[in-house]
Amino acid sequence: MDNSLLSLIDSTSSVLVVLPTKPYFDQVAAGLSLYLSIVGRKDVSVFCPSPMMVGFSRLIGVDKISAELGKKNLTIKFVKYEASNIDKVGYDIENGEFKLTITPKAGFISPQKDQITMDYSGTTADLVMLVGGANDSHFPILSTPDLANSKIVHVGTRVLETGREVLSFAKPGSTTSELVANLIKENGLTIDPDVATNLVMGIEDGSNNFSGSDVTPETFEVFAYLLRSGGQRVPRVKLSPANFPPGAIPTKPFNAPNVSEVHQQAVTPISQVETQAEIPSAETGVETPEVNPPSDWLQPKIFKGTNVS
Repeated sequence: MDNSLLSLIDSTSSVLVVLPTKPYFDQVAAGLSLYLSIVGRKDVSVFCPSPMMVGFSRLIGVDKISAELGKKNLTIKFVKYEASNIDKVGYDIENGEFKLTITPKAGFISPQKDQITMDYSGTTADLVMLVGGANDSHFPILSTPDLANSKIVHVGTRVLETGREVLSFAKPGSTTSELVANLIKENGLTIDPDVATNLVMGIEDGSNNFSGSDVTPETFEVFAYLLRSGGQRVPRVKLSPANFPPGAIPTKPFNAPNVSEVHQQAVTPISQVETQAEIPSAETGVETPEVNPPSDWLQPKIFKGTNVS
């Protein structure tokens, strides 16, 4: 029996790529690359039980990662409505359209529109691909009854410790992205610029810019292959005050003033000298310009008084 990754994918109708809880950047990059390489070939989705971190936003296709496990079943729920008030539930097919009818018991009203919620549950994946992780606790999805009959494979740099029957593609390597790049290449899956770019970022981040002890010459060969396949080196976006609008982040720490200092500043009078223009005087050593008096200044003058009587 051929247990190559390609044969497993081709023999199934749907694939579910699963990331571990609290995944590393490298694992998310590898999982998304697997997902993108299968899109168009099979019905495929990617799932992660943990929310994506802001730092993962530069990965291509990160918006495709879902926190919901499949959409096998549509669930309709009536919020804050007593189930005992319902008499019967029926359905009809009218003009090829499905119609659901909820009939309440006598004396009770039907569920209101704002009480209706709809959601999806369950999965129909025939093949489940676990990416990264170390044991079952990193993949709570394994306990889901919907996956009881699914084939499960694991891709990572270490063998998964699990009680389930799992086909392992794990092998030592600098990063999970390096391993996935080799799997995609060896199995002839799609490796376009988007896939290559994700793997380039995953290798750089997971190997700490090639400074990890597991980096080998093969790591650089895979990296070069990805660059030749259209991969781009996307720098990390560092969050700094310059990235935010003025006033969003204080540039200096704020220290609350001492109460006594505030009181002292409030009662200290402002010097009048500070409010007046400086007047030159002899004490300042600044000479004042000489002013000549009028020519008739020294001549006798006659002053007449005013008669008030």
